[in-house]
Amino acid sequence: MVAFIGKVIGVFFEYDTPRIVHIRSKKVGFINRFIQLCIIGYIIGYAIIFQKGYQEFDNVQGAITTKLKGVAETKNVFSSNSSRIWDVNDYVVPPQENLAFFVTTNLIVTDGQQMGVCDEDGKVAGANCTLDASICLPGEPLLTGDGYMTGACVETKRYNNTKVCEVVAWCPTEDGRKPLPNPPALAIAEKFTVFIKNNIEFPKFGVKRRNIVGFDDQNELRNCRFKLEDDKYKFCPIFVLGDIATYAGTQFVNIAQKGGVIQILISWNCNLDHGAENCLPEYSFRRLDEENDVLSPGYNFRFSRYYKDENGTDTRTLFKAYGIKFILTLQGRAGKFSIVPLVLNIGSGLALLSVATIICDIVVLYVLKSRALYKEKKYLEVVGDDAYEEMRDDSRAG
Repeated sequence: MVAFIGKVIGVFFEYDTPRIVHIRSKKVGFINRFIQLCIIGYIIGYAIIFQKGYQEFDNVQGAITTKLKGVAETKNVFSSNSSRIWDVNDYVVPPQENLAFFVTTNLIVTDGQQMGVCDEDGKVAGANCTLDASICLPGEPLLTGDGYMTGACVETKRYNNTKVCEVVAWCPTEDGRKPLPNPPALAIAEKFTVFIKNNIEFPKFGVKRRNIVGFDDQNELRNCRFKLEDDKYKFCPIFVLGDIATYAGTQFVNIAQKGGVIQILISWNCNLDHGAENCLPEYSFRRLDEENDVLSPGYNFRFSRYYKDENGTDTRTLFKAYGIKFILTLQGRAGKFSIVPLVLNIGSGLALLSVATIICDIVVLYVLKSRALYKEKKYLEVVGDDAYEEMRDDSRAG
């Protein structure tokens, strides 16, 4: 035990200093230079050139606004079978969204609804009382239906030999038998256009840009249409909805039938060393929902328009709107030369060169045949005049 304590104390009074051993060996020399070249290649090729380690960066900040144009006509979607003209105020619901917009492409209309008592639709869960009239509990709501039950179980004209719960609701309730128009009621929306205006800034560098570039006057801008493959019109901020669907890898008529979600990605990846005027946007598109979904496919929701009839009674038209939700996403960053990140990358790279020495020491001391000779030359013990002498365990003496 005393000897162990003595060794521990002895370590406290020792000092190690590196010793330079010049080894003339083809194997070791090749390994050393090869590792050094790999590290230098990583520093220069990847860290500095590819990753632009000589630049400082700033993420893009900005705002996106949209304006849609287009007119449609529908027939046979209202109970009167009359035609109706739809402008942007009708088919864009809601009128403004943050970084998104919705375009109605298909719909089911229940018009002339007034508050009253009527039969619930037979496809609503819990509404069919043909076999058990006691399920119609008075004063209880049908949460997936249209109103509160009166307690009566009544014959319905919509389905043969079927009874449903009577409800207090907006009557008549939505008819679950009504088919979705095919082709889509607003199939012409394929030709509608959207003007996307994007103003961005890189605050660190004081650079502001907008996505309206390369057009000399208002008429030229108004008449341009985005074309992904065209060197000029790939910067046009006016997009045809049908083209957006095509760029997203789908057909407009397919996504318009039951709706869907498309992302419009605006990327600003700029090298400000080449000048702020060369900082230009890039557009990409993709469909976010799955076209072949079996359960709850597409995108739809309901909304109402209210008015008073000729008798002054509150009346509404219920729309079940199917359409395309366009999600606008802004991303990107700008880089500009700075001496600080360059020095940091070079310094960290030089520190990596020590890895070559570590690997070569392992090869020399533990792998090569002459490792015993190299160990003898590598390690040298020098005992000073004031070296600590380990204590002896006298109890073992004799």
